Parts: sequence; structure tokens; C-alpha cells
Amino acid sequence: MATVNYSVPDDVKELFNNAFVGANRSAVISELMRQAAEHELSLKHRREAVDALLAERSKAPRVSRKSARVAREEVRH
Repeated sequence: MATVNYSVPDDVKELFNNAFVGANRSAVISELMRQAAEHELSLKHRREAVDALLAERSKAPRVSRKSARVAREEVRH
């Protein structure tokens, strides 16, 4: 198991200690770090997916509103 040292503001430390009295604070911090890291990686993957979609969209041929409307009507009938 690794040991990490981070500095936090005194009010955050006090709030944390009051919120988790009697808890295994190392386990709490470990779980919070895991959640934060997973959340950040999820956001990163979403950004990459959006960027990839936008890049592909820029390669798509332009279609006028009229052409799109005609195509929709053809599919509906």
C-alpha cells in the first residue's frame, strides 16, 4: 500500500474529520480518490468521443434543409 501526502486547507481537514468521526479515514480517502479518478477518466473519455464525432461530422457532406425534408418525406411514405 502506498502513502501519499497532500496539503489541504485547515477548514477542509476539520470538516472531513467531523464528518468521518470513528471511520477508517484512510479507507474513506482512498474511496473518494478512486471515485474522483474514475469520474475524471469518464469525462476524459466523453470529451474524446465528442471530439471524434465532431471530427467525423466535419467530413460529412453538407445537406440542405430542403434535401433533408424531401428524404424524410420519402422514408415516411
